[in-house]
Amino acid sequence: MTRFLQRVSRLVRHNHRTAVALVRRTACRPPPDHPTATGKQMSSLCKLFSSTNPAPSRLLLYRLKSSNTTRAKSKSPARKTSTRSKGPTPASVYQTISQLVEAEEKPAVDHASTQVLLAKDGSFARPVSSFDGSPDACRIAQESTSTPRAGETVFRAGDSERNPLQNSNLEDVSPIVHEITNIVRSEKSQLRMERRLEELDSVLSSDVVEKVLKRCFKVGHLALRFFNWVKERPNFCHTTEAYNVMIYIAGEAKDFDLMEKLVDEMDEEPCPRDVKTWTIIISKYGKAKQIGKAMRTFEAMKKSGCEVDIGVYEIMFRALCCANKPELAMEFYREMTSKNMAVKRNLYEMLMDCLAISGDAAAVRSVGLDMMKNAQVSESEVYTRILRSFCISRKTEEAQHLFEEIKKKNLLVDSDTYDILVKGFCRAGKMDKSVDIVKGLRQNSGVDSKLYGCLISGFLKKGDIEKALKLLQEMRESGCQPMVSTYTEMIQRLFRSDGYQKACELSEEMLRNGIKPDIVAITAMVAGYVQNNKISEAWKVFETTKQNGMRPTRKAYTVFINELCKVSKPLEALKLLEEMINSMINPKDGVFHLVISSLTKIGELEKARNVEKICRSSRLYCLEEEPACQSSCHQFLDHEHEVSSFSPKQDEQDMKSVKTTTFSNADLKEVHRIISSYTEWCSIQEVLESSAICFTPELVEAVLRSSQRQSRAALQLFSWIGRKTGYTHTAEAYNMAIKLAGSAKDFKHMRHLFREMRRSDLAITPNTWTIMIAQYGQAGLTQMALDAFKEMKKDGYEPYGSTYKYLIVFLCGKKGRKTDEAIKIFQEMIRAGHMPDKEMLDIYLSCLCESKQLVDAQRSLKNLCRRGFTAQVGYSLLVKSLCRAGRIEEALKAADDMELLGCTRDQYVYGSIVHALLREGRLDEALDKVETMKRAGISQTTHIHTSLIVHFCKEKKIAEAMKIFKKMKDDGCEATVVTYSALIRGFMNMGMVTDAWNIFRRMKLKGPYPDFVTYSMFMACLCKSGRSEDALQLIHEMLESGIIPSAINFREVFHGLNREGKQHLARNVLETKWRLKRERMISL
Repeated sequence: MTRFLQRVSRLVRHNHRTAVALVRRTACRPPPDHPTATGKQMSSLCKLFSSTNPAPSRLLLYRLKSSNTTRAKSKSPARKTSTRSKGPTPASVYQTISQLVEAEEKPAVDHASTQVLLAKDGSFARPVSSFDGSPDACRIAQESTSTPRAGETVFRAGDSERNPLQNSNLEDVSPIVHEITNIVRSEKSQLRMERRLEELDSVLSSDVVEKVLKRCFKVGHLALRFFNWVKERPNFCHTTEAYNVMIYIAGEAKDFDLMEKLVDEMDEEPCPRDVKTWTIIISKYGKAKQIGKAMRTFEAMKKSGCEVDIGVYEIMFRALCCANKPELAMEFYREMTSKNMAVKRNLYEMLMDCLAISGDAAAVRSVGLDMMKNAQVSESEVYTRILRSFCISRKTEEAQHLFEEIKKKNLLVDSDTYDILVKGFCRAGKMDKSVDIVKGLRQNSGVDSKLYGCLISGFLKKGDIEKALKLLQEMRESGCQPMVSTYTEMIQRLFRSDGYQKACELSEEMLRNGIKPDIVAITAMVAGYVQNNKISEAWKVFETTKQNGMRPTRKAYTVFINELCKVSKPLEALKLLEEMINSMINPKDGVFHLVISSLTKIGELEKARNVEKICRSSRLYCLEEEPACQSSCHQFLDHEHEVSSFSPKQDEQDMKSVKTTTFSNADLKEVHRIISSYTEWCSIQEVLESSAICFTPELVEAVLRSSQRQSRAALQLFSWIGRKTGYTHTAEAYNMAIKLAGSAKDFKHMRHLFREMRRSDLAITPNTWTIMIAQYGQAGLTQMALDAFKEMKKDGYEPYGSTYKYLIVFLCGKKGRKTDEAIKIFQEMIRAGHMPDKEMLDIYLSCLCESKQLVDAQRSLKNLCRRGFTAQVGYSLLVKSLCRAGRIEEALKAADDMELLGCTRDQYVYGSIVHALLREGRLDEALDKVETMKRAGISQTTHIHTSLIVHFCKEKKIAEAMKIFKKMKDDGCEATVVTYSALIRGFMNMGMVTDAWNIFRRMKLKGPYPDFVTYSMFMACLCKSGRSEDALQLIHEMLESGIIPSAINFREVFHGLNREGKQHLARNVLETKWRLKRERMISL
């Protein structure tokens, strides 16, 4: 401590600001016993504390006070009495600083000795005080026992030199908060906010900053910029409350990296966490169902010595129930009751629902009895609530027994009880029992609108619209008025099932009956109109929300935008997106990406870039860096641009590499027209030279991105433009050219472009290397991909996470598999601090299981879980990988081990096991697993239905497959490309070619659109059945759809036509293949 005081006194004489910073940095550390100060030290300290604001003084005072307390506690009780000293003792540093702080913060009333100066703008300036005599003992005690708040420094925005004193009791900060909030919230460009804040002539304090942040929680990225700008102001330190607000904002945005970074900053600053900090962190992890992190934070809170109150227990309890962790939730419940904490009624209800889903009926009843005893709830209410839990979890047998028990006990059975029971049977698909209950009620006491609504909803979910309409008519005849929710569900189902006219009639009937549609009903009608290409009617209905005083919700905007993009109306969707943003409703990333993709497909690249720019600015993490530190264009793109060779969403990912628009769509379309109209480059060049097109790097990049079919001409254009005087290609354009050459398997030209890029002194980044590695891997040239990876590291480039991902994915592929190398690269990736995503880990574990390296798979998974990877996802992928490798018994054992680790068998685990059993022909065991799923309250997924369809098609039981397909639609499961592909294969195996074509045409008309795998499968089936001419037609359809056929596709059709004696058509196949190769490759 003596050395610390000497250092402070030395710094005061040379650098006053550094002395203040030193006091701030060290004031909250555990201090040793304070010493006495020499006269020289006291002179320097007096200079420090009489010339600055009170905050550093309070911090050092707090440190010395803590030292005093520590010293007092260490003394023995037997030594309480003290002997009188023989001479006077020097004043303690603590006592002297107390005088200085008291005089600084509480100026004397004597106006002769204290003069308060008024600044030019009317604010209070620093008072000048005289220090005489010893301070009031009560004042010193009061000051010394109060814990300082970091960040008490008050400063004027835009002026780092002046530090005027602000008294919150004398000044209302609301006008300042309002003014700053307007500046922050109205921000449009990256530098404008900071510039305006610098120019603002207002006093800022920690209280003002905290209130501004609270008012900006809906614009988190702007709040973060303001938070960081304030943090960089001299002599300012954020308070715990300000950090709490920012942690809350980051948690709401699910930006957990930022949230953890803010917590680390708190630990580095003299800014201790309080109960609210811990509570916010636990709450946000819990809401995101990151139970492992929430539990670790809870344990860390207990170890920190912070008191864990009932609010924290309730947050953890809710998180565990929502994440379906009944065992952990029961442990928390027992701990709460053992601590005599009052458990609220809603927590009892959540726990009962969670236990019912797990199938523990005895535990549900036990918790219900506790609820009756502790929460003072009547027996009738408790039994009704238990019934509700059983019905929610589809435990209909337990619900039926409990209902009989309720009637035997003569407990209250009202309309709500019947509603719960009928809904439960409808949810479980047992419509006959639901109808019987309603019939019995109709004969006795009558049926209300809610019960009719439950029945109609149940039939609609089963897909039985005719019965639902009959019930609706019966409802009208009995004098019951249908509810708005009943009308909404009927209208929605009719629109989806080609009942457009009937849906319109019901909507008119609803209005005639005086029933005012809510926002859900309006959203359903809007979606129906768009699905039937009635765009103008959809807009009219949507506008009625504003006319009727309703405000469209985020869900309403999202549904409308999705439907517009589905029917290829992206410009209408863009208009709606702009309206959504202007209404201060933040769209999710998925909405942005859908609009960007749709605009790109129709060639509106300029508008797509603008949407991408808005999407970036709305993300919380995009503006974490200091605005003053503007990175160069290529540095920004290196981190944002992801290689899209492996991803199916190519257009969306490619858009990430575009920053600004310096060309028109008309120019882009004209270039495409020219390069697709001529086969020889000399003709293309002649037309281009005579045109008035103004080529920019962005235009060239856009041409390359959208010219996969005509890649040869696009690359020749790239080379021709690069030789023009005054023109220079950008690094991004070279990256796109390298990618285009690699996708055409023109690796010679790809390497030529890389060398040319290096000679041009352009910035070669890890992203450039990643593109080349991905192209080699895509072609199965994994050794060349490995060589490029080694060369990349040898040249000093640090691989990105995407570099590791693509290399490992292709090393684990069927073509060019190198399992040992994949393991080494995976371990290197983990050591470098990169975590795999779900897609990559799935492929990696499958490779290890198929290569019989189960020990390595388990070791890798355990290592990942220790580093924070979700155990539930990880072990589900392990089960899936074992099933894919045909190791069913080990998969079943792994599924059992999951439960021991606190994970659950979810629908994905069951889906993997069922699929594996069916692939081995073990139908009965697979059906047993499906029944087990039902008993556990887990509904069948599209995956399981599709697996059953694949099995029955393989066994040539097409009727059974169609029954499963119908049941799948009745259960509300959406068929995927895989489902329809399985049906096409099944019909082809049965010789039902016409039915196969009908399914295929239905896919092209209504979606999901056939992909490369579907085309390839259908082509192979047609060739096998002697219909190779139809397969040739599919090749041309693929090319028209923008899908490039593979060499295998051409070979199958060529051999099929030769077998059928159609040699002239076979030559046509070869000509098409060669023409496509000439259009794509430049190195021929």
